[in-house]
Amino acid sequence: MKLRFHPAAGPADPSSVSEEDRLDRALEVARNRLFVGGAFFGLLFAGITAGLVNAALVGPVDAPRVEVRRSIPVMVTARAGITDRNGMVIATNLPTRTLYADARSILDAAEAAEALRTVLPELDRDKLIADFSSDRAYIRLRRNLTPEQQYKVNRLGIPGLNFERAERRFYPQGALFSHVLGFTDIDNNGIAGMEKQFDTGLRSGQNLTLSLDMRAQYVLRDTLGNAIDTFSAIGGAAVLMAIKSGEIHALVSLPDFDPHWPGRSPADGRFNRATKGVYELGSIFKLITTAIALDTGAASLNTAFDATRPLKIGPHRIRDSEPENRVLLLPEVLVYSSNIGTARMALSYGGDIQQDYLQRLGLFDRIELELPERGRPLKPSPWRDVNTMTISFGHGLSVSPLHLAGAVATLANGGVSISPTLLRRSGGDIPVGKRVFSERTSALMRRLMRLMVTEGYGKGAESAGYFVGGKTGTAEKLVNGRYSNNKRMSSFAAVFPMHNPQFVLLVSIDEPKGIKETFGYAGAGWTAAPAAGEMIKRVAPLLGVEPADPDDPALLKALHVNFPKEERRLASY
Repeated sequence: MKLRFHPAAGPADPSSVSEEDRLDRALEVARNRLFVGGAFFGLLFAGITAGLVNAALVGPVDAPRVEVRRSIPVMVTARAGITDRNGMVIATNLPTRTLYADARSILDAAEAAEALRTVLPELDRDKLIADFSSDRAYIRLRRNLTPEQQYKVNRLGIPGLNFERAERRFYPQGALFSHVLGFTDIDNNGIAGMEKQFDTGLRSGQNLTLSLDMRAQYVLRDTLGNAIDTFSAIGGAAVLMAIKSGEIHALVSLPDFDPHWPGRSPADGRFNRATKGVYELGSIFKLITTAIALDTGAASLNTAFDATRPLKIGPHRIRDSEPENRVLLLPEVLVYSSNIGTARMALSYGGDIQQDYLQRLGLFDRIELELPERGRPLKPSPWRDVNTMTISFGHGLSVSPLHLAGAVATLANGGVSISPTLLRRSGGDIPVGKRVFSERTSALMRRLMRLMVTEGYGKGAESAGYFVGGKTGTAEKLVNGRYSNNKRMSSFAAVFPMHNPQFVLLVSIDEPKGIKETFGYAGAGWTAAPAAGEMIKRVAPLLGVEPADPDDPALLKALHVNFPKEERRLASY
């Protein structure tokens, strides 16, 4: 039997206690001491905690109360994002930080100002000292700090410098969509482009899906930029639109700007040449003149027009730039781009009918589009015979490139005018449109547009397998009220593929200069048409347009126009 200690007495005989009993006794004593010690320290910390709580909430009766004043950070509402038709983000918000100061907590204004300028040297020293010396609770110092800047400011350890959450509009593709998207102000309010047009919805968190395709946008911007550089032009525009839905897949205006810093770009860079600018776009209008003649029955493919000599009306003379000096059939008027033949064609149906068709094509009004930057066409008033003739070949009526792209789409899509859009449309969202030309007229125009690429000045736009059709337009620009011989707008309107029209492409180059490779010429056949051809070669596969056999007899027959080869005397291309 083991001997154990009793609280009232020790062991009867210490010599009789075994080693095992002594170990049991030591463990028992250790447990008791740990319990007592733990209880003591637990009571001690409980007392300290109670005292701290009492001091914090109640405090001494005679202690002064200190009011802690803190500014409340501005709550930022996230602006919704914008994506292209394939879901690629092209505008979004990024979280950032705003640096502000509570001047009441800054101990030494001059010292704080000097220290802060080591991180943010652009801040004005005198203004900082004045602000820090005030008693203002909230002084905004710098928006949109980078994480590195925030870290460095924080390391300064200056009392009174604080940060608040903010958001900044971010455009992942930089300037690529600048003229469409526009930009926001410092408080994230839309003030240009789609950002302005849909400001309320975006601020309410409604995401926006555009009809634009990032890939097509890049191709058009890259190719147009190369053409502008090659021909030392001052700018240009390009529009790619689906001719049946009206969806714009790409819209480019150059020069453009960085939407993050729009104020750093010149005004010309912020001007949207594709929708806001209106210009006389030259001989592309001959397509419209011809379509009106065919649609009204004023002419057929076999109608002849006298182009043997310049056409005189009052003090004005209408000439051909490269005259054939003979009678031309209607297809030849287009292929040789005869101003004389086109003017006579317009006179055959008259100014009233001409104005009616142009009105129905939307060429007298601002274009219907989801952008605030839309130019109003400039038309003559009163409308005289001389206006009927000059407008027939693209002088005297100024429209935007998008206006003309929409008109050419109507010519090729079966004769129905569809309003263009920058928003993606599903099948049920495509408007019915209004008929302007008959289906027969549209079919004839498709054949004629193809002829102008195979036989006319638009050869540079040819892209094997895509059966491109189109028309060149070279218009002299008005300078101080007179047309300039060395300043022109060179444009090309293309439709592809002509056997199954899907897209219209309009390219304009502002004031191109001739180069050695073009023998000094800067007309549309040398500048805009090749640029359009390059765009089609690059963009058509991206859009799912499969090339057809360029020698397919059935397609060649469907697009054939009887054009007498023995009479072809085309100017050297």
